[in-house]
Amino acid sequence: MDQRTSGADALIQKNDAAPALIGVLSGLSAALFWALGFAGTRHGLKVGFTPVDLLVHRYIWSGIAFLPLVLRAGVSDLCGIGWGRGLALMVLGGPVMSLISYTGFLFVPLGHGSVIQPSCATLGGLLLAAVFLKERISASRFIGALVIVGGLCVIGAESIGHIGADGVQGDLIFVLTGLMFAGFGALLRHWRVSAVSAALVINVLSLLLLPIYFTTGGLARIAAIGVSENAIQALAQGVLAGPAALYLFAVSVQRLGVARAAVFPACVPALTLLTGWLLLGEPPTALQAAGLVTVLCGFYLAQRQR
Repeated sequence: MDQRTSGADALIQKNDAAPALIGVLSGLSAALFWALGFAGTRHGLKVGFTPVDLLVHRYIWSGIAFLPLVLRAGVSDLCGIGWGRGLALMVLGGPVMSLISYTGFLFVPLGHGSVIQPSCATLGGLLLAAVFLKERISASRFIGALVIVGGLCVIGAESIGHIGADGVQGDLIFVLTGLMFAGFGALLRHWRVSAVSAALVINVLSLLLLPIYFTTGGLARIAAIGVSENAIQALAQGVLAGPAALYLFAVSVQRLGVARAAVFPACVPALTLLTGWLLLGEPPTALQAAGLVTVLCGFYLAQRQR
């Protein structure tokens, strides 16, 4: 009897562990894909793409793939989201935010944008949750927010002392895009819109910008850069950092829960610095590394419930 009971317990533990392992692997893969998207942006700007070119690669492929799903669900109300809300989400979490973010990498190294934008998204999310959604902010999260601010000050010091006015401008761009993404997340919670539905609508609405891009000579510009470089951007922006990362993160949320899955986006800054170093030959400076470590400590505190 004892042996049968222990065997059943072992089988239950094994069945519980499998979904958790899938959730962890999915979350880590999503974080890696987001990091590769940052690195791909930096590389693309170096080889001659403009921010608008990268924007097209980010949204055209997934927009075409998602178009049948949106058409089936209903265009009149955009999958139940509505045109007004859909356009607002497109500005805060779609091509408008992405275009501003890509522009920031023209002024500062990879390590700045990959740390500042997620950090400000976290800070903005905490602020909006407290002020507009009336959520209680624990002492641990408040302290975590202060630590994140300290890490941002360390990175900002590098811009002021070593890069100059362009560096400060680039950092402020990523502060803006981080706060925009925080607004995007707050609206998703307030309107009770799923991340998957929002992604479908945003990517399909982005196709409306294509005629403007084509009439301004964008197609000829990216064709001149070459097939291989365009393929890299299509993979990094249009597949990995877009629908693939979103799907994998959704799987991690389903398998692990929201609180535990929230750890994975916090891994993006570190993974971005690592991929930038290995793939682009951009090692982080001492100030970037110090700022990253400080921010990661703040992320840990900000995600605790106490």
